[in-house]
Amino acid sequence: MATYGSAVRRGLPRVPGGDPWPPAGAAPVPNGDGPVAESSPRVVTPEPAPAAPVVAQVTQSAGSDAAAPRVVTPEASVGAQLTGRAVRRGLPRVPGGEPWPPASAAAVAGAPVPERAGALGLAGARSATDSRDETARVDVEPEAADVSVPAAAAPVAQPAVSAAAPVDGAKPLRRGLPRVAGGEPWPPAGFAPAATAAAVTDAATTPAAQAPADVATEAPASVVPAAAAPAAAAAPAAPAVPATATGVPLSKPLPFTRTVWAGAGAGARTRPAPQAEPKRIGPFTRLQWAGAVIVGGAGLLYAAGMAVVAVRWLLSTTWGVDFLAAYPGEYHLPEGAPVGLPAWLGWQHFFNVFLMVLIIRTGLQVRTEKRPSVFWSPRNNNRRKISLNLWFHQSLDILWLVNGVVFVVLLFVTGQWMRIVPTSWEVFPNAVSAALQYVSLDWPTENGWVNYNSLQQLAYFATVFLAAPLAAITGVRMSGVWPKNAAGLNKAYPVEWARAVHFPVMLYFVAFIAVHVFLVFATGALRNLNHMYAAQGSTDPNAYADNWTGFWFFVASLVVIAAAWVAARPLVLAPIARLFGKVSGR
Repeated sequence: MATYGSAVRRGLPRVPGGDPWPPAGAAPVPNGDGPVAESSPRVVTPEPAPAAPVVAQVTQSAGSDAAAPRVVTPEASVGAQLTGRAVRRGLPRVPGGEPWPPASAAAVAGAPVPERAGALGLAGARSATDSRDETARVDVEPEAADVSVPAAAAPVAQPAVSAAAPVDGAKPLRRGLPRVAGGEPWPPAGFAPAATAAAVTDAATTPAAQAPADVATEAPASVVPAAAAPAAAAAPAAPAVPATATGVPLSKPLPFTRTVWAGAGAGARTRPAPQAEPKRIGPFTRLQWAGAVIVGGAGLLYAAGMAVVAVRWLLSTTWGVDFLAAYPGEYHLPEGAPVGLPAWLGWQHFFNVFLMVLIIRTGLQVRTEKRPSVFWSPRNNNRRKISLNLWFHQSLDILWLVNGVVFVVLLFVTGQWMRIVPTSWEVFPNAVSAALQYVSLDWPTENGWVNYNSLQQLAYFATVFLAAPLAAITGVRMSGVWPKNAAGLNKAYPVEWARAVHFPVMLYFVAFIAVHVFLVFATGALRNLNHMYAAQGSTDPNAYADNWTGFWFFVASLVVIAAAWVAARPLVLAPIARLFGKVSGR
C-alpha cells in the first residue's frame, strides 16, 4: 500500500472565487516509505507553432459524474518546445491587450507532439488559466477522463527563428537576457519585417463554431479547429514576426503615449551649452562694475552727508565761531602784489588745458596698447622704433614743458607768483578753515580777481611746482632721450621708480582738473570764466555777474579741444610724424 508524504501548502486562488492553489493533493511529496500515488499527475503538453494549431481532445469515461474539463488552446504556451518550459508572459503593451510577449511571437521548431499525453488524475475536474501562468494545464478527474492529441497535428514542424533569413525592410531583433536558466538570449535570433504577416493576425481569433462536437470547453472562442492543421503545415514556413496582440510590428512606434526616451547617442536629449563667461574689465564684469559704482556712490553720499552734519555742528560751537573769525580762509598778499589776471595768463591757461587733455588721452593709450599698428623711428637711428601713439605722447610732453617754462618765467617777471606761492605760515590754518567751510556747504566768499583762498593757493602751488616737475622728470627717464648706456646713472635712478611715480601723478592731474572745473562752475561760473578767459574782473565780487564773454571763449576752447581729440589718429598723425622721422607699419 502506498504512503504519502507531507501535504502541499496551499495559497491564494489563481482565479477570482476559485479554490486555493494548488488543488488539494495535486503534488504529494514522497517520504521514503513507498512510491508516490499517482492521484493527480500534471502533464504539460508541448504546443506547436501558431501556424499549425491543434486541438486537445478530451474523452470522458462512462459513468463518471465529473464536470466537463476546460481545454485551453495552444496559444497559451509560448516557447515550450525550446527548453521544456513555457516562456513567462508579462503585462500587456496596450490597454486591454494580451500579455506580452504574444503567444504567436515565440514559435520555434520543436519535437513532434505525442499522440497521447496519458491519463491525468485530479480530485476535481477544473482548470485555471492566467496571464501569469507559465504553461497551459488540463486537469481531469482521476480515472474519469482521457486527454489525447490528434495525430494529424503531430508532424507539424516550424523552422527556427534564429535561422530565418532577413526580408526587405527587416531589422534584427534586439536580444536580451535569457528567460530560463542556461537558455539562449530572449527573444530568439531573428528579424522583424516592416509588415506583420497575415497568418499571425488571423491565428489570433478563430470562430468557436468550428470546434468539434466531442470537446466541451468553458471558453469556446479560444478553441482552434484541428482541420486547419494540414493546410497550415503544407504552406511554406515564414520567419516569426514578433508583434503585439493587435498585429502591430515591433519595428514601428508604439500605439500609445511614449514614456521612455533614447539614451546617449543620436537623437538623445543633451544638456544646453553653458553660457559664455561675461567679458571682464579688469577684475570685474560690467554688471559688477555697475553694482560697485552704485554701492560705492551710495556709500560716499552717506559719508558726505554725515560729514556735512558733523562739520556744521563743529562750526556752530564756540570754538568753531572763534576759529572762523581768526582764520576766515585767506590772508593778505604782500605789498606790491598785482591785482587782476593779465591776458597772457588766460592764453597760457588755455594751452595748458589743451595739452593736458591730449597728454592724458595718449598716456592711457600707450599704457593699454598691446600691439601697435604704426611705428615711428628717427632718421638717424632706424633700429629704434616706437609706436606712433608714444611718439605723439612724447611730442605733446615737449610742447607742454615749453608752455610750462614760459608760464613760470612770466609768473616771476610780472609778480603773479605771489598769488600762488605761499608767503605766510597763516596759509595752513586758513586752508583748514576754507576746507571746513566747503564741507559745511557754507562756502567762503572769494574773489579770484584779487586773491585766492589759502586752499586754492596750496593746490595751485602743488600743481605747478611739485606735480608738473615730477611728471617731467619721470617722463624723461622712460623716454628715448635718457641715455641707455649710463650704468651709474641708471642704477641711481632706476626706471622702475619712474614708472611707479608717473602714473599716480597723471591721476593727480585728472582729479585736480575735475575738482577745479566743479568749483569754477559752483562758485560763480560767469564771474570765474570772465576772470580766466576774458581777462575781465573787478575788486567787487559781484561785478560782471551777467557778462557772457568769458563763457563763449570757454565754449570755443572746448570746440578746439574736441576737434584735436578726434583728429588724433594715425591717418592725421602719420604725415606730421614723417616730418621728424620715418613711419612704417612694422
